[in-house]
Amino acid sequence: MRRVGSGKRSRETPPPRTKTVAPPPPPPIPPPRGAPPIDVAEPRPTDVVTPPSPPSPPAPTPNVEASVDASYKNRNPPKYPPAALRAGITGTVVLIIDVDASGNVTNVSVEKSSRNRDLDRAAMDAARKWRFNPGSQGGQKVAGRVRVPVDFKM
Repeated sequence: MRRVGSGKRSRETPPPRTKTVAPPPPPPIPPPRGAPPIDVAEPRPTDVVTPPSPPSPPAPTPNVEASVDASYKNRNPPKYPPAALRAGITGTVVLIIDVDASGNVTNVSVEKSSRNRDLDRAAMDAARKWRFNPGSQGGQKVAGRVRVPVDFKM
């Protein structure tokens, strides 16, 4: 047998919904106070801060006056680099040449570049083959240094 109701459905009311809320964050904790300073009669070596020393003065430029007789025993001019010749590049290279007591070149460096690597290299290569009349001091032949400009002109 079937029961027939009065036509009303029984409704149960759901419980009220509750919202879950996170608790508020705790207030920030202030940083701990440092220990009070301790008075020390004399500072320790690690406590003393020494300022950096001032920079040293620039080294004096070497004296490159002609300490060798600038006359040459043998000075063939450098070969003009073909690429520079085709491009019409000109310039002057100033070389510093160290000469031994026999007049042989011992070192060549560029003091002032022509701003073209090929011209600088050609001047240095030629200068390594040159020979100079060595300087003399007290009747003795001595090594020296000479400044030689090398011009590349068309």
